[in-house]
Amino acid sequence: MKEFKDKVAVITGAASGIGRGLAERCAQEGMKVVLADIEEPALLQTQTELQATGAKVLAVRTDVAKASDVEALARKTLDTFGATHLLFNNAGIGTGTSIWKSTLADWEWIIGVNLWGVIHGLRTFVPIMLAQDTEGHIVNTASIAGLTTGHSPYSVTKHAVVALSEQLYHSLAHLNAKVKASVLCPGFVKTQIMDSERNRPVELQNKTARPLTPEEEAMVQYIRQGVQAGMSPQQAADHVFQAIREERFYILTHPELKAAVHMRLEDIMQLRNPSNPFQS
Repeated sequence: MKEFKDKVAVITGAASGIGRGLAERCAQEGMKVVLADIEEPALLQTQTELQATGAKVLAVRTDVAKASDVEALARKTLDTFGATHLLFNNAGIGTGTSIWKSTLADWEWIIGVNLWGVIHGLRTFVPIMLAQDTEGHIVNTASIAGLTTGHSPYSVTKHAVVALSEQLYHSLAHLNAKVKASVLCPGFVKTQIMDSERNRPVELQNKTARPLTPEEEAMVQYIRQGVQAGMSPQQAADHVFQAIREERFYILTHPELKAAVHMRLEDIMQLRNPSNPFQS
């Protein structure tokens, strides 16, 4: 897909971070932009600011963890703009610590958003995009954590998104479809992911707060500092659009992290126990 003007883009998690960067880029390309996010004030602000640039924008409050919300998003998209050409399954959150210290609520929330959100997006929009019989592209946001050894629920969900996206790619290729697919695996990007708790549903709140261990606190601070110093969402969007134009599946925004991916692959091929690429 190389021409974007007047085409329709649907972006989940569009009110901040990478999603906001993608929305801005879609507007710059002359696309009609559908913004989906659970954070309504930020969503409406994004809509207002993009409309001020002359873009045609539809904002739909959406909890991607709920199939009914994603289905409603698709209906409103078709009712307003009549089609979907670009789909960005981008909404994501970060929470939890280790496998056993993360609460059931942590697991349910992060799987609901990071994995079920992508599944709902694909189950709902892929049939629509195939039926259009026009060029289209789907980008699922994973993470470099989906390609390397991880230690948290976040990594588990992102590995799942990579696997899901690879299967999507093969399924579309088998159909010789005009719709293509990519998976975005960024390193640190300057987003609000470390403040995901602001959007945690009431029913999935942790009833008691457990203090972090010194090791856990050090990891949180390491990630927070990395995010604050990270790539801008606009730069990430540049990588995404280049990949779409090239019909390239894997989108790695941080070349310096390829060594960590290679280490994991070598562990597998050499039957070694998993290495920690981030341990000095």
